[in-house]
Amino acid sequence: MLNKLRDAEIKADFVQMDVADETSIKNAAVEFGTLDLKLNVLINNAAILEVSGNITKMPTEELWNALNANSIGAFIVIREFLPFMAKGGRIVNVSSGTGALSDMSTYAPAYSISKTTLNAITKQFAVALKDKKIAVNSVCPGWVRTEMGGMNATRSVKKGAETIVWLATESPQNKTGLFWRDKKVIDW
Repeated sequence: MLNKLRDAEIKADFVQMDVADETSIKNAAVEFGTLDLKLNVLINNAAILEVSGNITKMPTEELWNALNANSIGAFIVIREFLPFMAKGGRIVNVSSGTGALSDMSTYAPAYSISKTTLNAITKQFAVALKDKKIAVNSVCPGWVRTEMGGMNATRSVKKGAETIVWLATESPQNKTGLFWRDKKVIDW
């Protein structure tokens, strides 16, 4: 992918990190700092999905893994990359409708809990960064045909990415701390 971007004469750099490993995230931030770039958009889109189906029998390790990869990792990424964020920057956290308390069911409890936590992290950073004019939002892309979503999912990758790209580029900068789907605010 990096070579394709460079072949198209797009300046691109690659910084690898494991969002489930704080040391890896910190090392990636240090490496990014050596590039002497400002960060305009940060999109947290890493997640794992384990489907126990029954919270009363769910192994503790499953919850820890989901929280670490799906929410705590995003928190650390934001915190460590924040010094590079430009005024007017945007942070987009890819969440899920399963993380909305207003409509939560018993589906994938560890995943749902971790996405609810990600939504809370979004709200906390949005309030903390409002004076710096950095918009922080969560987005539910819908059920997308990816490795995680499966081939029976109702949305294409393009449709799933539509609101994420809009939040990263065109959405009103003063709309922050919100949960979005299809470019509309949805209930938490």
